[in-house]
Amino acid sequence: MSYILSIDQGTTSTRSLIFDADLAVVATAQQEFPQHFPNSGWVEHDPMDLWQTTLSTARDAIAQAGLSASDIAAIGITNQRETTVLWDKHSGKPVYNAIVWQDRRTAQFCEELSKTDFPDVVRTQTGLLVDPYFSSTKLAWLLDEHPDLRARAQAGDLLFGTVDTWLIWNLTGWARHVTDATNAARTMLYNIHTGEWSNEICTHLNIPRNILPEVLDCSADFGIAATEHLGSEIPIYGVAGDQQAATIGQACFEAGMLKSTYGTGCFALLNTGATPVTSHNRLLTTIAYQLDGKTTYALEGSIFIAGAVVQWLRDGLGILDNAAQTAQMARDADANQNVIIVPAFTGLGAPYWNAQCRGATYGLTRNSGPNEMAKAALESVGYQTRDLLDAMKADMGQDLETIIRVDGGMAASDEAMQFLADICDADVRRPKVLETTAMGAAWLAGHRAGICGDQASFAKAWRTEAQFMAKMDATTRDNRHGQWKKAVEATLSLSF
Repeated sequence: MSYILSIDQGTTSTRSLIFDADLAVVATAQQEFPQHFPNSGWVEHDPMDLWQTTLSTARDAIAQAGLSASDIAAIGITNQRETTVLWDKHSGKPVYNAIVWQDRRTAQFCEELSKTDFPDVVRTQTGLLVDPYFSSTKLAWLLDEHPDLRARAQAGDLLFGTVDTWLIWNLTGWARHVTDATNAARTMLYNIHTGEWSNEICTHLNIPRNILPEVLDCSADFGIAATEHLGSEIPIYGVAGDQQAATIGQACFEAGMLKSTYGTGCFALLNTGATPVTSHNRLLTTIAYQLDGKTTYALEGSIFIAGAVVQWLRDGLGILDNAAQTAQMARDADANQNVIIVPAFTGLGAPYWNAQCRGATYGLTRNSGPNEMAKAALESVGYQTRDLLDAMKADMGQDLETIIRVDGGMAASDEAMQFLADICDADVRRPKVLETTAMGAAWLAGHRAGICGDQASFAKAWRTEAQFMAKMDATTRDNRHGQWKKAVEATLSLSF
C-alpha cells in the first residue's frame, strides 16, 4: 500500500492521478464534462457529472497503473472552490444543478447587501468581500428562489457542500458530511479566526446551520471510500481547495512565499504565516492550509479568466484549434500593434471586484487579426497578475522579493511566462512537476498515511524546470501597464 490516489475535480474536467510514495506520477486519467449556461452570467454543472467522472477516472487511473484498490494507501481530493451543491440527504440526489464559482446570478443581491454594514461583518469574520463568487449567496439564492427547498433545509432533509463535500459524501456511501478548512473558508460563511461557522452570517442570509458540513484539518480522517466504488476500502486522508492544494504542492510553507496558478482562472496566494493580514487593497484574507489544528493564512488575488480566454479564442472565435498554437501566433504578431483584451467575461475579480462589467478589446486596427488576438490573450494574464502583486505589496507594506512559483496549464507557455516576468519585473519559476494541485492533495493524504515525509523533506525535493527573468526595461514596463490600466478603467465604466 505505497500508492496514493489524488482526485483533482476541476471546472471543466475531472482528473485522477496515481502517485507513488516519492510523489512521482504513475498514471493519469481525465474526463471532461458539459458546462451549462442557462442564462447570461449563469454557469452550472450537473453534480452527477462531477461524481460520475470522479468515479470513472479513479477506476481508470488505478487500472492504468496496473494496480488494484488494495494497493492504494489513501485518497487525496482537491476541487474547484466555491461551487455550490445542495442535495437530499435521504435520496442522495441533487435538488438543483451545482452553481459554479464563475456564476454571477447573485450580483444584484450582493449589491443590495453592500449598501448595509453586512460587508464589514463578512470582511471581519471571513476575510472575504461580498461577491457572487462565493458560495453563501449562491446557497441563499437557491433557498430564496425555491421556498420548498428552504422548508426541506429547515426540516433537516437537505445537505450543502462544496464539491469536495459532495464527492466525499458519495465516496463514503453517504456516511460522512465533511469539508476541510480551506474549502470552508471560501463559502463566505466560515469565521477563519475562530474556526467555526458564523451564526451571524448564517442568520443574516437565512441559511440553516444544520445543512453545513463538519470542518476538519486539510490532513485528517475524512472517511472511508466504500468497496463498491473502487474495489476495496480506501481512507480519504487529504482535502484542500485547488488553489490551496497548489500552494502546498509548490511547497510554499514559509511566510512570504508566493505561487500563482494559471488554469481556467488565475489565483495568486501569498503565505502570510500564522498572522491573517487584512487587505486594504481588495484582496482576500484566507486560509492557506490547516495542519494539526494550526492555521496558516494567505493573501489571495483571484482572477476569473486566465486560460479561459484562450478557450474563448478556440471555441468562441474559432481562430485556433488548440491552446498550444498561441505561442507561435504570439511570436508572429505585429510588434507595432498593441491590442489589449480585458477578459471580463464574468466580471472582474481582484482587485476590482466588479460583477457587472463585461469583456472588451482595445487597440484594434484593420491589420489586427488572429495573431494579435492570441498575443493579447496571453498578455492579459500577465497584466492581471501585475495588478495582484501591486496590491499584495501595498498590503504587506513592503517591497516583496518577487519570486513567483507558477503552475497550471498556461504555465507551460514560455511566451506567457516570459511576459509575466517582464510586466511584473519578477523571477518566475516553473517546477519540474506541473501537477502541483494534485500533488498537494496527494502529499496531504500520503503524509497522514505515513508514506510521505514531512513539510521540510517535501520542500527540499521541489525543483525548478524553467526560470524566466525580466528582460523588459522599466520605462516600457510602466508604459505598457499604464495602457492596461486605462483599458480596465474604460471597461469598468461599461457595466451592464
